[in-house]
Amino acid sequence: MRARFPVTVHLLFFREDQILLLRRFNTGYRDGEYSVPAGHLDGNETVMAAAAREAGEEIGVKIEAAEIAFSSVMHRNEGDERVDFFMHVHKWRGEPVNAEIDKCDELLWKDVNDLPMNTIPYVRQAIQNHLNRVKFDEFGW
Repeated sequence: MRARFPVTVHLLFFREDQILLLRRFNTGYRDGEYSVPAGHLDGNETVMAAAAREAGEEIGVKIEAAEIAFSSVMHRNEGDERVDFFMHVHKWRGEPVNAEIDKCDELLWKDVNDLPMNTIPYVRQAIQNHLNRVKFDEFGW
C-alpha cells in the first residue's frame, strides 16, 4: 500500500534576528504552544501557492512566489506521518496581524535564539535547521 498523509507548508518570516511566531488556540492540536504560520495543502495546488494562501489567511499579508525560498523539508512522525515544507519568506506586503482569532491567540516577533519554551518541538527543530542550512530532516521516528 502506498503512503498517504497530510502535506503542510510552514512560513518562516524574519526581521533581523527575530522570527514571527503564533500561539495556537482552539485547534485541538498543541493549543497553547508556539508555531509559525502554516497550513495543509488543499490538493491540486503547489507548495508556493499554498504558502501564499496561508500567509493571507493566517496573518493577512500578501506574498508572491518570487518572494519565497525553500528552506527545508521534514518527514515527521508524531502519531501520524506527515511531510512538512518550510519556506523562507523574503518579502511581503502588509503588516502581519492575527487574521484567525479563532485559531490563534497571540502573534509575536521573537529572537530566533530565544524561542519560548513552549515552541512546538518539530517547529523549533525546523528553525534550527534553517539557521544551520540543513535542507532535510526526519523527526519523531
